[in-house]
Amino acid sequence: MASLKEVKTRINSVKSTRKITSAMKMVASAKLHKAQGAIENMLPYQKKLNKILTNFLSADLPIESPYVKEREVKRVAIVAFSSNTSLCGAFNANVIKMLLQTVGEYRTLGQDNILIFPIGKKVDEAVKRMGFQPQETSPTLSDKPTYQEAADLAHRLMGMFVSGEIDRVEIIYHHFKSMGTQILLRETYLPIDLTHIIDEEEQKEQMNEEQKDKGEAERREVANDYIIEPNAEELIANLIPTVLSQKLFTAAVDSNTSEHAARTLAMQVATDNANELIQDLTKQYNKSRQQAITNELLDIVGGSMK
Repeated sequence: MASLKEVKTRINSVKSTRKITSAMKMVASAKLHKAQGAIENMLPYQKKLNKILTNFLSADLPIESPYVKEREVKRVAIVAFSSNTSLCGAFNANVIKMLLQTVGEYRTLGQDNILIFPIGKKVDEAVKRMGFQPQETSPTLSDKPTYQEAADLAHRLMGMFVSGEIDRVEIIYHHFKSMGTQILLRETYLPIDLTHIIDEEEQKEQMNEEQKDKGEAERREVANDYIIEPNAEELIANLIPTVLSQKLFTAAVDSNTSEHAARTLAMQVATDNANELIQDLTKQYNKSRQQAITNELLDIVGGSMK
């Protein structure tokens, strides 16, 4: 059995750790509150942009875009979002696991034909351990994402896709649903997939409208809800880069919000575990102290009887 001094030292050590985890939880919670407000305000805008783009690209308009064309995948780019720091539970481990799975699916292309764009130090370190040379990205896009940084990366990926340097772009990131739930997503960024760009509710609404109106009236509803100036071609040409830049920025903010949520939860669990350990150690300390007092009393009684 450990001595009283050793148990007391352990109790003080756990109390010090509890102060740290409790402080980290409060900091992460404050950051989460700010980031949650940003993502909740951004998602409706992102969905509306997606709906407008899908309506135009799905309508019977003589418009072609290089960003929606499928072609044989000979070279792929993968953008993976992680955090710059640890102590956020399985947040980074899940991203790295999904990245390994994705890379495994494209192994037949050859390592030189798999370009990985790591967002965050943790996934950057994992990419190097995998034997890949990570592509250069902004170091602050993970913890302090800005639209300009996201737009710069988006335009870089769009340029590579249009030039034929890459044939597909996939993104891996966490979607914030609640403080206790962050959903890891893997999505095709380029080419634009019209079947997934609208959420399920909007698809149901569209299907209901299609059942009501058939033929030419249906097409007029899709395309004529908007006044197009100067023309549809220029609108689509300007809209697609905006939508793709916004999508990448939304993914960065979503991942950042999920990181703060995961860290808040992890620090809460660590604090709770510290409280339980302190209680157990305190019981052990009291039990050992009582045993020591009892032994001393027995020694005194035994000595007086001699």
